[in-house]
Amino acid sequence: MSREELGTFLTSSGERKFRASQLWDWMYNPELLAGSFESMTNLPKALRSKLERTSVLDEISLASVHESRDGTKKLLFEPRQGGRIESVWIPSEDRTTLCVSSQLGCALNCQFCYTAKMGFLRNLTLSEILDQAILAKRHFDTDQRKISNIVFMGMGEPFKNMDHVIRACNILTSKGGLNMSHKKVTVSTSGVASQIPRFFRECRANLAVSLNATTDEVRNWIMPINRKYPLGVLMKALEDAASSGENKKLVTFEYVLLAGVNDADEDATRIARLIKKIPSKVNLIQFNPHDKSEFKPVPNERALQFQELLQELGVATTYRSSRGPDEMAACGQLGLLGQRPEPPRTRPPPEFTAKLQLVQ
Repeated sequence: MSREELGTFLTSSGERKFRASQLWDWMYNPELLAGSFESMTNLPKALRSKLERTSVLDEISLASVHESRDGTKKLLFEPRQGGRIESVWIPSEDRTTLCVSSQLGCALNCQFCYTAKMGFLRNLTLSEILDQAILAKRHFDTDQRKISNIVFMGMGEPFKNMDHVIRACNILTSKGGLNMSHKKVTVSTSGVASQIPRFFRECRANLAVSLNATTDEVRNWIMPINRKYPLGVLMKALEDAASSGENKKLVTFEYVLLAGVNDADEDATRIARLIKKIPSKVNLIQFNPHDKSEFKPVPNERALQFQELLQELGVATTYRSSRGPDEMAACGQLGLLGQRPEPPRTRPPPEFTAKLQLVQ
């Protein structure tokens, strides 16, 4: 709940309004992040006891941690409502990133993504989203290493849970909340173009757009959301939002490289043409294989060539190496299958069938 809602909750039960600021500080001050009401020592003992009886501090609990050989940790949370939420703690030399989820499962059926095989179960609540960050900080922040960046790139499509995602971002970045820089929080969308204007208006966090194809034919196949919001519609929404003057952002276009599908020289040329009017950069991502997809990763040498092609075309481009694939913690590998029937595969355009050597 917001600070104002917390104040209303307390005053409605006979408490003085200033207690809301004290309680809020215990909940969200990154130096406190209390794990129990009893530890909130500047609250009266009677109030602490009442809160212990009537309220819940954490909506999720950390059930297990799976650590990869490269130091990445896959965090499995159990929410009170049931299911399993997955987040990923990713250390590197200059930062520590937490990748959080916004939904249980996902309805968008991107063909290369393991989470998509879960189907959609439900949206996460505001508390369930924030608690991923709070519990991760409680368990893993040290004086030497603290979570510095948060990315909404875990399970689910954030723009399909927009109310809770925007509120979570605002608490993460507010001075009275976790006090993170808005430049250190990034929300990723598969391209729900109708929500882009609202995101620019109401949220200061960074925006990433999962592009992954340069023609409607291919994107319709690997990302069915493109049938509703084709590339022309998506790019126009981004161009309009970028020129609106509201919460200006540098858009990151994420591009998962799929061998024989989207890694041709012509794809690099089309990327440069598609994004030329949008202040942006491109982040190339190595595909992380799993047994629910027929796609194959691009050899590292080809990925570097593709990056060089984009840079020669004037596109600022980075190349992200995989983190945590041995624990199914890498990009596109999160999720627990079997809770509902898997969505159907989409039919590839005929010219790609032979290239893919489809797994039967």
